[in-house]
Amino acid sequence: NHTKITEFVLVGFKSHPGSQLFLSALFSTMYAVTIVGNVCMILIIRMDSKLHTPMYFFLENLSTLDICYSSVIAPRATLIFSLDRRNISYNGCASQMFSFSLFGTTEAFFLAVMAYDRFTAICNPLLYQVIMSKRLCVFMVMASYLSGCINCTIQTGFTFSLSFCGPKEINHFFCDVAAVMHASCSDTLVNELVMLAVCGSIIVGTALVVFISYGYIIITIVQMRSAESRHKAFSTCSSHMMTICLFFGTVFFMYAQPGATSSPDRSNTISIFYTVIIPMLNPFIYTLQNKEVKGSLKKTIKKERVF
Repeated sequence: NHTKITEFVLVGFKSHPGSQLFLSALFSTMYAVTIVGNVCMILIIRMDSKLHTPMYFFLENLSTLDICYSSVIAPRATLIFSLDRRNISYNGCASQMFSFSLFGTTEAFFLAVMAYDRFTAICNPLLYQVIMSKRLCVFMVMASYLSGCINCTIQTGFTFSLSFCGPKEINHFFCDVAAVMHASCSDTLVNELVMLAVCGSIIVGTALVVFISYGYIIITIVQMRSAESRHKAFSTCSSHMMTICLFFGTVFFMYAQPGATSSPDRSNTISIFYTVIIPMLNPFIYTLQNKEVKGSLKKTIKKERVF
């Protein structure tokens, strides 16, 4: 019975004792930058009325999501590496898995929604305000969270229906689905097939929306007569394309192919990218590539200097 195990031990990166202090400093620094960067992004968007458009509505929600997403992993990981507090309760592990799956899945849908938004803005500019109404924007954000909730309920429910009778070590620095499954003493074939089917369909489905949207966007940009128009259209999409490549590339490698998690050390290393590094980079990617955000930031700084 799974009640024989009341807690787990997260042993990810324990085989590299010399790197514990480095990992602790790395995670704490990246988490602090993630919080500051995303909070600044939210404040910039809220303070500038010119940024109250569907594109920035989604970007504000992405920043909020990234804060939540990173907060599920980074603080506990820092404790693990700095104080060697590797124990996590059975319920705590389930809660972490549920939250991580919720925010991770929602982010995938957010990126697809943002790709559709860019497709509408560039390919149907005259109908953009009509199509991307506030009601539709709110609906798509809520639908993204609902999809994330459905997936995390399936993943967490299936995983914690398994029996855990020892050993209680999880070869990861957080309660990832695959790592927890490998710690079970049950047959996990059905769970692995479910994970592959559900996660694979989500990743492939959202990626298809992204690729189809950007396929039409590229065709439209190429057909533009003005070089200035082409440059402006490309600049508004380049940051989103960069985020998509980083997120979907690492997540696809982890969850959408058979045997991808067969190497624990490799899984641990890749997990750092999509749990901490990408949420940290997103505000910088969107700020550095976006003239409107940079302009708003400069105005805010000037106002602060005046006062």
